[in-house]
Amino acid sequence: MPLKRCVLRDIHTLVQFYNELARQLAFPAYFGRNLDALWDVLSGEVAGPFEIVWEGSAQAQANLGVDYAKLIILLNDLVAERDDFTFTLR
Repeated sequence: MPLKRCVLRDIHTLVQFYNELARQLAFPAYFGRNLDALWDVLSGEVAGPFEIVWEGSAQAQANLGVDYAKLIILLNDLVAERDDFTFTLR
């Protein structure tokens, strides 16, 4: 199966983050746009291999504050959970 790639750019809000992931990785319509729902979809419903590349992550960190830290923790935990997922900050 070919690698699916999600590239995040110019993320200014948490809603925008969720919407971009949902769009690029074809999340199910019922995705709840919260951390628990994000974990459930990424850990079990998105077929691998896939990667998320977050460009402009320093600006996103400034925009999202504490939510950015929570997202980074979740995505790094997912790297440890799935051998068919990679995550890169740029």
